[in-house]
Order: sequence, then C-alpha cells, then structure tokens
Amino acid sequence: MLQPEEAQAENNPAAAQADATSPAEPEENGEGSDGEQDGSGLRGEDLLVEEGEIAGDYLEQLLDVLDYDGDIDMDVEGRRAVVSIDGGRDLGHLVGRTGDVLDALQELTRLAVQQQTGVRSRLMLDVAGWRADKRTELTRLGTSVAERVKDGGEREELKPMTPFERKIVHDAVAAVDGVYSESVGADASRRVVVLPE
Repeated sequence: MLQPEEAQAENNPAAAQADATSPAEPEENGEGSDGEQDGSGLRGEDLLVEEGEIAGDYLEQLLDVLDYDGDIDMDVEGRRAVVSIDGGRDLGHLVGRTGDVLDALQELTRLAVQQQTGVRSRLMLDVAGWRADKRTELTRLGTSVAERVKDGGEREELKPMTPFERKIVHDAVAAVDGVYSESVGADASRRVVVLPE
C-alpha cells in the first residue's frame, strides 16, 4: 500500500527517480530548510518525540480495544519517529500476510498524529519486528544481486516491490562498487533493476 507521499513519487517521474536514492528533504522532518519552527511551534527533535508519544497513546488504546498484549517502544531515528509494538501473541494479525495490515495501521497512526500536531507525520511503525526482519532480508538480497551483476556484467531485474522495499534494496546496491540501481515500471509493477556501471 502506497503512503500518500510515496504515491506522489510514483506518479511523478522526477520524484520516482529519487524515491529510493535520495534522502528526505529537510522540510519533511517538521523543520524548514533554515531550521525554523514548523506550524506546531515545535522544533525537529521535539516534534518527533511528540509524534512518538501521540502514536504510542493511540496504539495503546487500539491494543486495549482489541484485547491484544504488546509493549510499545518509541524512538527517533534520523528525521523520523519510530514506534514498535512487540511481545504479544496476537500481533501477527496487525501485520497481515504481506505487511498490508501493518501499512494500513501505520497510515492510521500517522493520521492520528497529524490530527493532534497539525503536521504531516513520516512516522515509521513496526509490529513484532516485521519491518526490521524485512529490512535485513532485503539488504541481503540487494547486496547479493549487486555482487552477481558486478561479477557477471549482466543487468538483473527484481520482482515488483513497495517503495519501502525498493529503498532498502537501492541502499544495499549503492554500498557495492561498480553497480547502480534504478526503479522502473509503474504502480504495483514498479521494480528495482541493478546494472553494471
């Protein structure tokens, strides 16, 4: 499931090219490029901490309604609030088979944060370590494909992936000399291609 800012990148060729290879622009973290305050009156790190607290409260209420057990942990990584839920036996239901439920829950949590702060959130939600495991798996895949392309000199095209997944693969490929990657295709067919330099 595409997040609104990711959907914009998918429909804009220039943004799509940058979707997995360039870092987020400064204004996305709640600060303007000159470091001024955002509309909430908070500065960067303070806003991210507040986002994490709001998200934690929202998710705690959701777990209570569902009668699920889970420990909520909040952190700030880079320019993003990160909230994770771990420790409960029913948490797989909040992930879904392919992460689709987790994507929907992340978007609802972002909207709950935005409702209180007035600022669009880029918060990342993980449940039962699903995203962390996926990141490890995709990093291995990207590195492996990059090494094959480097050694064999032949381009390799991967299966369609979400923007989250493509970003991880692009980062892994970028760490290998002699190769580079691009995103090709549109919408649900968008995929990473790894090419020799």
